[in-house]
Amino acid sequence: MRITAGPTAHRSPYHFPVASDYGGGRGERPWHGPQSPYPGQQPPGQLRSGQPHPDQPSPGQPHPDQPYPGQPHPDQSSPGQPHPDQPSPGQPLPGRPYPGQPLPGRLYPGQPDPGQPYQGQQGYRMPQWVPSADPGTDSGAGPTAKARRRRARLLAVTLLVLGAVGFFGSVAGLASQAMPRRFTAGQRQQITDWELGKRWRALPASAIFPASASYPPPGSLDDDPSLTLSAQRAGIASQASCAAAADPTAAAVLDRDGCTAMLRATYVDETGSYVVTVGAAVLPGATRAAAAAKAITADGGPAGLGPTVHTVRFAGTLAASFTNERRQVSGVLSAGTYVVLYTVGYADSRPREPVERDTYAYGEMTSSGAGVARAVLSVLAAPVPSPRCPGTPGC
Repeated sequence: MRITAGPTAHRSPYHFPVASDYGGGRGERPWHGPQSPYPGQQPPGQLRSGQPHPDQPSPGQPHPDQPYPGQPHPDQSSPGQPHPDQPSPGQPLPGRPYPGQPLPGRLYPGQPDPGQPYQGQQGYRMPQWVPSADPGTDSGAGPTAKARRRRARLLAVTLLVLGAVGFFGSVAGLASQAMPRRFTAGQRQQITDWELGKRWRALPASAIFPASASYPPPGSLDDDPSLTLSAQRAGIASQASCAAAADPTAAAVLDRDGCTAMLRATYVDETGSYVVTVGAAVLPGATRAAAAAKAITADGGPAGLGPTVHTVRFAGTLAASFTNERRQVSGVLSAGTYVVLYTVGYADSRPREPVERDTYAYGEMTSSGAGVARAVLSVLAAPVPSPRCPGTPGC
């Protein structure tokens, strides 16, 4: 009969198995219960010779509860091995960060703030460099620092105001230069006097003293309004000073007001009866010219011969014998910067006589002398354009 171990057979390293249950096989009927050991099998509960007891360690084998030689006690650590409850060298204590590890709630160096946009993301702004405070300066909020900041602000505001004033002043200056210049009344008169005063140098003598001068007849012959009288030029004298070309009284007045020169010419009326010498005195301004003319007229009296210009004779003409002793009447006119004095006499050799008593002769002489003087002034004192800028010298 063949014996096989069933599912309930027990094996022991020190005992031979004993069949406790046999399930049977090949159609055989199983048997149950313990069986007797086979021949030579060690009885249960006994050990072989030399076999150690299961509860005793083998020779040289440490006790299960005792460590091997050199093995540290379970409650003790090996030499050089840290205690389980103590951290290794360099290992931080529990609850403390590693070296270089930020504190809880803080970011690693270079780690972006989760609440801020990173570089390349919309809304990201490159961080600005902020210079560190100078260790030698007081960056606190003490009185010295506040006073220094107030002075700095005051200086900045002052410089800003001065810069604004200078800027607007420059703009105003440029605007005034670009805009047409406006002259005052005094400036306009000064420019006009300058224009008139240079005219006698620019014009030829023949233009200042025309070859023929027309004038109206005296009042005693005004029955014909269309009648016009004229005088022909006999000659032009050289330029002279006022002192050399006028009576002492007239010359003193002219020199007092700044007479520059005296220009003279002699005319003979168309009937050959009267000779007229006119002298144009050049003064520096219209105001002085008017004052000089007024003063000379006052010295001459209401009519007749007063302080006037010296006569100029020209040989071979009806004016060849016209001398100062033959002067009969005189007069003074002014316009612009010029004073024109005239004197009239007979073309023949008659000496001076009081012609103011002869109304007709006095009227003709006065009319011819004033007519020639007005013709000369119409050239020298012709109106000049109103000063404007640009266009006027000095603009």
